[in-house]
Amino acid sequence: MLNQYIQTALRQAKYEILIDDKSFYGEIPGFQGVWANAATLEDCRNELAEALEEWIFLHLADNMPLPVVNGLKLSVEKVSETAL
Repeated sequence: MLNQYIQTALRQAKYEILIDDKSFYGEIPGFQGVWANAATLEDCRNELAEALEEWIFLHLADNMPLPVVNGLKLSVEKVSETAL
């Protein structure tokens, strides 16, 4: 489910070539603070995926909601310690 959520979000990414150094910049609308910059589009996409994964883990650790992406809702339910 996590991989599907990440891949779906990455399909919404917007990329541009920066004029100054011809590097690639990418961001995902709806995921504030998730961006990447790299020399190639492939590297930019890989860095963007890593940034998104870290952003998701941080939000989950802080019990912050995640955006719904194309109908996909990612959430974590707390498990009782007695169930372990």
